[in-house]
Amino acid sequence: MVRTEGDSWDLASSVGATATMVAAGRAIASAAENPLIDDPFAAPLVRAVGIPAFTMMVDGSVDLAEIAPESASQVRSNIDEMAVRTKFFDDYFMAAGELGIRQAVILAAGLDARAYRLPWADGTTVYEVDQPEVIEFKTRTLADLGAAPTAERRTVPVDLRDDWPAAMRAAGLDPDQPTAWCAEGLLIYLPPEAQDRLFDNIHALSASGSTVATEFVPGMKDFDPEKARAAAATFSKLGLEMDMPSLVYRGERTSAADYLGARGWRMTQTPRADLFTRYGLAKPDLGAGDVLGEIVYISGRLS
Repeated sequence: MVRTEGDSWDLASSVGATATMVAAGRAIASAAENPLIDDPFAAPLVRAVGIPAFTMMVDGSVDLAEIAPESASQVRSNIDEMAVRTKFFDDYFMAAGELGIRQAVILAAGLDARAYRLPWADGTTVYEVDQPEVIEFKTRTLADLGAAPTAERRTVPVDLRDDWPAAMRAAGLDPDQPTAWCAEGLLIYLPPEAQDRLFDNIHALSASGSTVATEFVPGMKDFDPEKARAAAATFSKLGLEMDMPSLVYRGERTSAADYLGARGWRMTQTPRADLFTRYGLAKPDLGAGDVLGEIVYISGRLS
């Protein structure tokens, strides 16, 4: 499904299916021996979406390493990467709470269940921003599971290409109070100019002391569509045809560290391999399957 201006999706199609794929990774990582993360909601959410390939993966009824033994190390590294990525953003939000920040915003929240599983500081409000159908599905599914948020959860059903800052204010966000912003796994699905507008809006809504966390993927500059399609061949063996090159926006873009750093934010950059070391995992061995190249995890605070 090729991206078009104003396109929309649910959690089984287009960009929405990538949110389900990420949740499947969190579910598998959570079920590992001595897991780095614990997301008890990831697997039931994936099952509720109903994409057979991802359901089989989280249920353990299929072993990707057996289906494609040549990709075994890549599969393991991909799951480990989802664990360290999740842990990075979990730790980020907990650190923001220790700083006294009581507003947290998850942009393009997808199947992110942090509002339900993290031990938020008392008085925290978590805002989840995503397309209306995505928000409605997750809210209904978690309610059916009997899950309850561990903080005040406010949903903001709006497309990030629309006037989402106005929707945030209408939902109660106070721009005069510090906010912890999270843009996890989002930026490659935005054109470079839209990424810049996103950070302009974050900056405009942020009081002194606000924080931000996201990633930078330098490899988007040299992204090879055919290499990406070859790396997805394992999914094809499960009957899943998800054409990633048609979902992302290629080309050179500015790192959030540089863009926000020029606007008064004190930014820190952590390469993916360093995160693996921080969390005690073997460094990733993605080889030819590493279609995005090195990923840099970014966080910062507005002075």
